[in-house]
Amino acid sequence: MTDTTDTPAADAGEKQPRSVRVVLLALMIAMMLAMLDNMIIGTAMPTIVGELGGLEHLSWVVTAYTLATAASTPLWGKLGDMYGRKGTFLSSIVLFLIGSALSGMAQNMGELIGFRAVQGLGAGGLMVGVMAIIGDLIPPRERGKYQGMMAGVMALAMIGGPLVGGTITDNWGWRWAFYINLPLGAVALVAVSAVLHLPKKRSEARIDYLGAALLTVGITAIVLVTTWGGTEYAWGSARIMELIGIGVAALVGFVFWQTRAAEPVVPLHIFRSRNFTLMSVIGFITGFVMFGATLFLPLYQQSVQGASATNSGLLLLPMLGAMLVTSMVAGRVTTNTGKYKAFPVVGSALMIVGLYLLSTMDTGTSRLTSGVFMAVVGLGMGCLMQITMLVAQNSVEMKDMGVASSSTTLFRTLGSSFGVAIMGALFNNRVQDVMSERAGALGSKVTEQSAQLDAKSLEKLPVLAREAYQHAVSAGTHSAFLLGAVVAVVALAAAVFVKEVPLRGAGPEQEGKPDAPAAQPPVVETV
Repeated sequence: MTDTTDTPAADAGEKQPRSVRVVLLALMIAMMLAMLDNMIIGTAMPTIVGELGGLEHLSWVVTAYTLATAASTPLWGKLGDMYGRKGTFLSSIVLFLIGSALSGMAQNMGELIGFRAVQGLGAGGLMVGVMAIIGDLIPPRERGKYQGMMAGVMALAMIGGPLVGGTITDNWGWRWAFYINLPLGAVALVAVSAVLHLPKKRSEARIDYLGAALLTVGITAIVLVTTWGGTEYAWGSARIMELIGIGVAALVGFVFWQTRAAEPVVPLHIFRSRNFTLMSVIGFITGFVMFGATLFLPLYQQSVQGASATNSGLLLLPMLGAMLVTSMVAGRVTTNTGKYKAFPVVGSALMIVGLYLLSTMDTGTSRLTSGVFMAVVGLGMGCLMQITMLVAQNSVEMKDMGVASSSTTLFRTLGSSFGVAIMGALFNNRVQDVMSERAGALGSKVTEQSAQLDAKSLEKLPVLAREAYQHAVSAGTHSAFLLGAVVAVVALAAAVFVKEVPLRGAGPEQEGKPDAPAAQPPVVETV
């Protein structure tokens, strides 16, 4: 093996050695693990509760994973910047696999929740590690080529997750929903260990433990507010107010401390870049809209259009297919031209239009029509999903690649938490109001526990209540998607102010641009 420095960056992108392609495959497997896990577990939940009991703690199986993932995401990014990307990424894979194995062996609900938290800690480093390593290996100008690959993994996880989860649970048992991660993770672990060779780093600076603790408390409080608000506790309850107060205090303290820490967890100077800040905003809105849409679209199609719950992942195919195609086109155009500003602008506009169209659906909307509306939203998200990460990484120096990747990922994660919570609260309130209007006391009784009914429960309802529920779901999705369209206007406003900074690896024209960090390609050891 020889040490080679990739100079110029453009050549590194045009002549990717086979070892880099192997690493990319391993990174996609790791990305799949991070995204697939919650999708698979969702369909296994009823079986898990049937065996382990603890129905009252069921939501914590998901919440523990989500909390641990969100809280650890910025820390993994910073550790990669300080101590080297490869070792940090491998550690996150190992931790994720340990959590997966322990979750599969859980004997009660308490153990499962605890082991899911361990798994979530590892998952926090998977997505960040993938993005940061790609940022190290491939110049931004060439990175667009791989957008289709990443979008494809995302679409495959969303479509295949529920199907795979149901198949595994029915044939092998729910424990294999966790054990299936082990062979896939082992492949990624071996491939990355053997082929990826990045320069080792050793920082003399100490980890910012106070900053990490404040950020963890702040993120935990935010996620709990969005998870519990309107479900476990009323929005105006003392518990929710306490959490909001704790979250705000922790985050204000975190920002204050980051201006004084020797090695801050999230260096605030990265937000001086206009493009990075704008991409963080757009990423938050994209997460808000995307996860809200994936939650309510299957519910609408099952409740109102009579679709089967078994194939709920396939119901999203028009949106995810459009997202995949657009992401591939956007990546190719960005690679060939070096231009990218049009994609956030067009993507945000399409997202607004698509969400407005979805808000017009009622009990008479056909599957073909709703599929077309979903495709419009997918076209918009395809223009945004990977471009936000690409531009964010291009807006910082190479030494901050990890925190840039983790911050962008964190904003998208927090956006999804807020989207599911706020759109969900709006949906539930609207459903309950319409049920009361159309079915009186019977309607209120039907939805007093939950505004979301599964297909079996829906079939058992009297005709009057069933028709009222279908109208109520239509009204609920109208309110949720209309809110999404309004929120997406913020993304469009942010996209308009994006500055077209030449991508690193785009050639000499980037010289002299104040917002364009100098290209600092890594020393990569190739086989």
